[in-house]
Amino acid sequence: MEPPAPALAGLGFSVSHQKVELDIDFAAKSLRGKTEIMILPHYKELKKIRLNCRQCSLKRLNINGRPPTLLYSEPYSRFRIHPTAGVHQHHMLRQRLAPQLKEPPEEELVVNLPKSVRIEETDLFALDTQSSRINGVQKRDSGDALSVAVTPSARMDDQASRYKPLMVYIEFTVSKVRDGLQFIGLEEGDPRYPHAYTKNSSFPGSACCLFPCVDDLTTRCTWEITIKCPRTLGDAVSHLVNAGNKQDHQPSISLGDDREDVMMADEGFAQDLSGLSDEEKALDMAVVCSGDLTDEIIDPLDPAKKIFIFASNTPVVAQHIGFAIGPFDHVDLSEFRETDEDDKLGQNAIHVHGFCLPGRAEEVKNTCMPMAKAIDFFTLTYGSFPFSSYKICFVDDQAKDTVETASLSLCNNNLLFPEDIIEPLNTVTRKLVCALARQWIGINIIAKEPRDTWVLVGIASFITDIFMKKLSGNNEYRFRQKQSADQVCELDVARPSLYDMGGLIPLDPSELELIELKAPLVLFILDRRLAKAGGSSGLSRIISRIFLNGKVGDLPGGALETKHFIRTCEKLGHTKLEIFFQQWVFGAGCPRFYVTQRFNKKKLVVEMMINQVQSQQSTNRDIRADTFMRDAKEYDHEVYAGPVQPAFTGPMTIRIHEADGTPYEHIVDIKDTTTRLDIPYNTKYKRLKRSRRQKERAAAAAGIDISTDTQDDVLLYCLGDVLQSEEEVLDWRLADWSKEDEDRMNQESFEWIRMDADFEWICKISVAMPGYMHVSQLQQDRDVVAQFESIQYIAAQKESPLVSTILVRTLMDKRYFHGIRTAAAHALAKCGKEDLEWIGLYHLEKAFQEFFYLPGSAMTKQNDFSDRNDYYIQCSIPQAMAKVRGNDGKAPMRVKRFLFDQLKFNDNSNNDYSDCHYIATLMHSLCESLITSGYKDAFNFAFEEDEQEEIRFQQAAIDEIERYRQLDEWIPSYHNVYSMTALGCKRRLQQEKVIPANVMDFMPYTQEGTFALLRLNAFNSLVELGMLKEDLMMQYLLYVLRTDPSPLIRTNLLRLFSKGLGSIAIGEGLAQASEPQQDGLVIVQEGGATDSRRLEIARTQTIPGAVGALRKELGENETLKSALWGAVTSPELGLFEMRDLLDICTLLFEPKTSLVVELLYPKGWKAEHMGKGLLRFYRSDKARTTPIRPLVPEKVKVKQEKTKQENEPPSVGVIKLISKPKKSASMPAPSAPAEPAKPKLTLKLKLPGPSAPR
Repeated sequence: MEPPAPALAGLGFSVSHQKVELDIDFAAKSLRGKTEIMILPHYKELKKIRLNCRQCSLKRLNINGRPPTLLYSEPYSRFRIHPTAGVHQHHMLRQRLAPQLKEPPEEELVVNLPKSVRIEETDLFALDTQSSRINGVQKRDSGDALSVAVTPSARMDDQASRYKPLMVYIEFTVSKVRDGLQFIGLEEGDPRYPHAYTKNSSFPGSACCLFPCVDDLTTRCTWEITIKCPRTLGDAVSHLVNAGNKQDHQPSISLGDDREDVMMADEGFAQDLSGLSDEEKALDMAVVCSGDLTDEIIDPLDPAKKIFIFASNTPVVAQHIGFAIGPFDHVDLSEFRETDEDDKLGQNAIHVHGFCLPGRAEEVKNTCMPMAKAIDFFTLTYGSFPFSSYKICFVDDQAKDTVETASLSLCNNNLLFPEDIIEPLNTVTRKLVCALARQWIGINIIAKEPRDTWVLVGIASFITDIFMKKLSGNNEYRFRQKQSADQVCELDVARPSLYDMGGLIPLDPSELELIELKAPLVLFILDRRLAKAGGSSGLSRIISRIFLNGKVGDLPGGALETKHFIRTCEKLGHTKLEIFFQQWVFGAGCPRFYVTQRFNKKKLVVEMMINQVQSQQSTNRDIRADTFMRDAKEYDHEVYAGPVQPAFTGPMTIRIHEADGTPYEHIVDIKDTTTRLDIPYNTKYKRLKRSRRQKERAAAAAGIDISTDTQDDVLLYCLGDVLQSEEEVLDWRLADWSKEDEDRMNQESFEWIRMDADFEWICKISVAMPGYMHVSQLQQDRDVVAQFESIQYIAAQKESPLVSTILVRTLMDKRYFHGIRTAAAHALAKCGKEDLEWIGLYHLEKAFQEFFYLPGSAMTKQNDFSDRNDYYIQCSIPQAMAKVRGNDGKAPMRVKRFLFDQLKFNDNSNNDYSDCHYIATLMHSLCESLITSGYKDAFNFAFEEDEQEEIRFQQAAIDEIERYRQLDEWIPSYHNVYSMTALGCKRRLQQEKVIPANVMDFMPYTQEGTFALLRLNAFNSLVELGMLKEDLMMQYLLYVLRTDPSPLIRTNLLRLFSKGLGSIAIGEGLAQASEPQQDGLVIVQEGGATDSRRLEIARTQTIPGAVGALRKELGENETLKSALWGAVTSPELGLFEMRDLLDICTLLFEPKTSLVVELLYPKGWKAEHMGKGLLRFYRSDKARTTPIRPLVPEKVKVKQEKTKQENEPPSVGVIKLISKPKKSASMPAPSAPAEPAKPKLTLKLKLPGPSAPR
């Protein structure tokens, strides 16, 4: 048996260089092209060259100038079966898609080497010289950059370098583009600027839709890309105008000068098609492509076209080649680079270019301002940029926010925002910086296997977070990490391991969401542990080494695997990490700790017991509508959750703040499910007082002046010590600790205990210590994570005036991080209870008045969002107030009127920033206040006049929301946020039966031409209202899904359709109807109720139960069958869209290997006597629909001589043939004659309608 072959031995060759020339035709939405592929054979016996080539028509192909024989199977032409097939034949269509859905996909083009082409050996020096000549591109002055560009191409396998290269030349056309390229603005009535861009995917198969290549992750080569396109925007649309004139233009009637009249008619007709002014038609078209622009010339054969030539000197895989064509404006983002950073980098400073459609240059400057700073930070911290420049291009209708290609990121225009918009600043900046980070890890370095995806995703997000820390500060960084850790603990239940999830991404792209959330956190805690280990500088040095290995070629094929990453971490971290990766990467779930503590006065130790209780947590989680399709696919493919790990091990830092305020750190090693510790105690002094006010009160009672001693206490009482005067206490109705609590606090030997003080775990920790210790942690610990943990604990406690006092002091203290203050505001809503005299609501009102009212007045100040912290507080207080509920489950009228007044009398006239998101917050809060929630009394004692007042107020509130929606039609807000919020409010009110359901509130916004995000918002509202159960709505959604040209709309509609099916499967909206009521009392039924409850649990917690319920609901819906199959077979959908729809078919319908075949009804003969002994015989128009001899079911013997039928034109009629073979007999060919020992045929006649002949 032969030894294992090197990489790419399956193909028998590697690719050294590829040259691609494309001519893009905007009018026909097609392209022509040719490519030259330099093949390096791996062995002399190579006979076949296999290439990926989809949706292309081959015009010419030769190898070294010699014509070969070839086998080409264009897959898209095979993505259809018999016209009479339906959804039950989904498995037959899936079989045709299977070769392209493999990993890697099968090659569609197989070229046999001509006999005249021989593979000859050569010497290494000649090959290196030839390769260097081909790869010659303009070199940068930096020696490091030169080595990076040349080294990968020069390092070839010895086996490949033994033979002379072969040149494969192919000419091709793509007349129908379904994948790989997207045209925008060419539809009639579309007002957007025409442009086009590549639809790159994270999976192989996108590049070969545009040109033949080896489209997998193991083949890297250098590239030369030549793109020919219209010279100006007018040249692009002139093709459309000429085509329209030839086909549709009718000559006009002339009343005077014929020439003038005809010219005017032509101009009007052209204006209707293009919708562009003369200035817009004169805009130059530009091409933004992977690589460096080496030349730009006018086409010598056609002056209306322009040719752009790009070269990529760094080898990359085919799927990382991308480009965009359109009337783009150029923005030099390098001008935002700071002077000191420019001096540090010198000539190594990377140029950053922005490209956008006309009129959006200022938004690009505002949105991408940090990009030059980010690329300099990455370069100085982790290594030089792998390409010579970086480009960001913004386009319309892209399905993803960012798509990364070599040296180019294609971004959705929805990410752009002007300088007066605050809300998306952090979110958008992080997305753009992460797209930049993927140029190092994701483009230059790729995953060796899909399961290694977590490394790439984790490193890219980790270094993005490090930069965001520099940009936004340490508090923002740690607060976000804490929120992400809590989210991972919530979601990582009964899920596969981080390593295994990478292999599931082709199954469902939503698998990537948990990877993007958990992978950087795992690297974050790894960095924390490595940094504490002796002689280690953390993860930054390891990442730098990996990037360096990728540049110099130490990573085979530039592919990184998990094993290599672990070895590098252990080598540079000087520690063994096998257990760490086994638990956090190859294992699933997160630990949950329950900690008990007790101070032993005799031994002067703190006795602690740390228990891991994650194994006691139930793994039965309720199925969610938005994840139902993912769970169903995993169940169908037998993907199982990782086993619950009984014990996570590793070091944990415990910080005990003792009585003198000094923190003492103790590092303990967690080794088992239960860990017992005796931590020594150091302080011998009595515990200090809890607040300055208490200390001053005690000193005043003793007649002691402590004004000179307060300097030592500044660190102890640094936060939450506002509102301390007697007047403020009375005015704010603040509460204080009881005498018993103070006595208990004075007897405590330490202030508080902080578990995992260095954030080395992704876990949930519950510490059994008194509430006042959590308050001490909130007020005295400077770590924002510790403060947030305290707020979480306090918010979970029983409501009381004391809790409200602590929270409002936190809210009012501006020294706290804004995230802590907003969390305190939301927690205050729980204290706004009628039993507590609305104390929490009172504190929220007082806080808003203190911050945002005119002094001594009931009038709100004009908006001023110059301080972002104040802006976040101004948004959070109304949101919190909207959650306040009375005993009847309704919001107090004063809350409703407060929110209504804030919305109605909002004044933004002198604000430098837009208030659209603040208005949206008020609209949403007002809507939530109208909803009755919480626990509801069975009996309603409301007086009629109160009900009438509520009805009048409710109508006024809805009218105010409607006013902003109408205002948005005349003066559009940013991203139509008013309209989207108004639709969301109407959906919520209709869901809660506050107002009657009305589909027409949303339907007008689903029409083509509406802003994409607003359109999707309307569709989402319809789905969440359960309208997908209606046949017409289901049919409409699937029609838009299969016909809409926007990939953004199609991708999200597919997600919404899956979400709607999940909602039906788990029975959302049915639980309330399952319990009959009479006179406000619930009737408990025995027997039948138990079965009903069992079925409800099955459909909400098990996939088989949910799928069974879904099939019962929709399995026989003929409207769904027809609409869904029409979407599956739509020629507009791409490969992965068809795959996802076929997954839905598999879920809903049983496969049936049957086919409806259309045959001819036999027609009778007629005879007519013509006279003189002449008879004319002719076919009758009547078709015979009944057999001459009666058919005996299951005993029909088909004779071979009677199987020949006349070949006349078909009449209306269908015969369904169902094959029923015996179990022991083998299936014969369809054309074989029927014999007793072979399968029998059951004929089912489908008679025509009333208009058919009898």
